[in-house]
Amino acid sequence: MANDDYKILSRNWGKPDSHKLETYLQSGGYEAARKALTMEPQAVAQTVLDAGLRGRGGAGFPTGRKWLFMPKDDRPRFLCVNADEGEPGTFKDRDILRYDPHMLIEGILIACWAMQAHTSYIYIRGEFTEPQRRMEAAIEEAYAKGILGNRVLESDFRLDVYVHAGAGAYVCGEETALINSIEGKKGQPRIRPPFPPQRGVFDMPTTVNNVESIASTPYIIANGPEAYKKFGTEKSPGTKLFCVSGHVNRPQVIELPLGVPLMELIEKHCGGILKGMKLKAVIPGGSSTPVLTASECQGVTMDYEALAAAGSMLGSGAVIVMAEGTCMVTTLHVLTHFYAHESCGQCTPCREGTGWMAQITGRMVKGKGKIEDLDLLLSLANGMFGRTICPLADAAVGPVTSFIGKFRQEFEDYIRTQKGPREKPFPVKWMS
Repeated sequence: MANDDYKILSRNWGKPDSHKLETYLQSGGYEAARKALTMEPQAVAQTVLDAGLRGRGGAGFPTGRKWLFMPKDDRPRFLCVNADEGEPGTFKDRDILRYDPHMLIEGILIACWAMQAHTSYIYIRGEFTEPQRRMEAAIEEAYAKGILGNRVLESDFRLDVYVHAGAGAYVCGEETALINSIEGKKGQPRIRPPFPPQRGVFDMPTTVNNVESIASTPYIIANGPEAYKKFGTEKSPGTKLFCVSGHVNRPQVIELPLGVPLMELIEKHCGGILKGMKLKAVIPGGSSTPVLTASECQGVTMDYEALAAAGSMLGSGAVIVMAEGTCMVTTLHVLTHFYAHESCGQCTPCREGTGWMAQITGRMVKGKGKIEDLDLLLSLANGMFGRTICPLADAAVGPVTSFIGKFRQEFEDYIRTQKGPREKPFPVKWMS
């Protein structure tokens, strides 16, 4: 295929004023929304389901099925778009907001018509000042042109879209914590059931979707499910925005079909390992996904099924590359410290467990670690996984169990000698 044939989400990136309505209209913008408004709402949701689009925020749940879960009663319905993006290593959604906000608005329009929702909130990470300005300006343009408001695209459908900025809490990326935050409550996850489609924001039926998921839908409606399924794999169709950071020559956000080999992503598209060093490990889907060793990276492809078979997850598609010489002990401490800092404190296993993990790895890097600390960390992980309201504790467990399980000898050597690998590259840097 030609270099740009698979560009669905990033096709307008790089164009002058790509964030403005005029540029978006020149590339056929909002024609998919016009088409959707001529279809039955359920048919729109079924089209997205038939395309095989899966949630791009990390869970991978079929997007169309999520829309079809929306109750058909008379209560007001809401769409919440998750633009919180706090996972270390993940920096894709902000680029949609910055470079093509109208694609997101069109996707919101399509999703809201499919679910007959008349209000949508874009919950944006508080630190995203530029993306927030771009998004708000695009919404103003859309209202001015009759794309949003009381008569969407001259139809009888009404839709209002609002931007709601968070206050920097990672846990608000969890859908029910996000809902609480929009309501002005403390950003803590809710016990489920009831699930958001039954009782979500303001106690009304609510669907929460990731930015990338929603932005993918205009292409699907415009071109049909089969056109979308030409890209990717049978079970993981379509394209994906991969965020590659760490020890590569060209860290970037890049759109590629799902199923691209991991090593092709690193070597061909990102210029290989920094300074010609050897690969040591890769976190393939954001900081919460289990790490892969260099040998495990050979032959694995970037899709939901292949990474699950390899013992990890696609997650948000955030690829953190680590070269030989990276100290896995100090890297794990950075991650455990992050999760301890971001725990909302609601669940005891998470509140106490993440704190203990950070303390134990902290004393390791200070030269006070013990060999038995490794089994203590694994025991803590076992007591945390699956025992909390939201997946934050599970996210903290992923790096702990995989780092120790796959690099235990390095941990033991570090504890005995208080020395990391001899050849140290630049510290691992991931964006979030």
